[in-house]
Amino acid sequence: MAKISTEEKSQYKEKIKGCIDVIEAILKREKIILMAIKQDPANAALKQLTLVDDMLNITSHYIIVNGISQSMLKVKNEDALNEGRKSLYKSVIYLEGIVSNLVDAAYTDYEEKLALIESVNAERRYLLVRKMGFTLQLLENAYGDNTKWKWTFVELEGRFAAVAKNVFNLKAAVGNTDPRSPDYEPTVYHLRLIKKLLAQAADRYREKYELSTNRTDDFKAGIHFLNALRRIHVLMGEREEAEIVKKKLDIWSAKLETDTKKQEEAVAKKTL
Repeated sequence: MAKISTEEKSQYKEKIKGCIDVIEAILKREKIILMAIKQDPANAALKQLTLVDDMLNITSHYIIVNGISQSMLKVKNEDALNEGRKSLYKSVIYLEGIVSNLVDAAYTDYEEKLALIESVNAERRYLLVRKMGFTLQLLENAYGDNTKWKWTFVELEGRFAAVAKNVFNLKAAVGNTDPRSPDYEPTVYHLRLIKKLLAQAADRYREKYELSTNRTDDFKAGIHFLNALRRIHVLMGEREEAEIVKKKLDIWSAKLETDTKKQEEAVAKKTL
């Protein structure tokens, strides 16, 4: 790698100054909002929703910083990407705090939380989830295929899938999928995205299990996401789709049981 000159570094710092200023301004606003929530918990959920969006904006600016680094210095800015990843995690965590991080759970288990953001319409919820997914994809692309964080992203993708599901108003879903509903389009698009994300999260955890960890916890996590997907299909009256997922669940559960027995037998042999 060619050595970066002092002049090039100076030009780079000048180029990214705008992004850094925006990031610092958002972080200052975060502290103000958190203090406001602490002093007055009323409408805390709505204030946290602002923080969800703000943290995504920080991640986007760090992705831009990395892009400028690659363009001007011909080198990836790992520090910027890592800060962007942390901000994306914070965004997900803030949303988990509002709608819960439950995966395979009945809607009634977190319905009370959603009541606190009842004023947020279907379109805004969908756009926020779509923005989070787009930001996550951009960040993964920026890291590239050979990153050491490859399998860490599986957890982040799973947590994103869970909040994408939990921020959605399942209680109103059936009525809002009527073409006459004013919330028809965002509801249909959000529902379609949820199904896609849950299926992907399940497959990614299975992939992580097979290719990396061989930990049954990862396989079980994949099964939890499949169960969540099946719940959605059942709720929406999609019997054929629910049956397809059930068959996949049966196959995965059988394999998990077989693999678990093999692992237990291997441990038993080592202790003899």
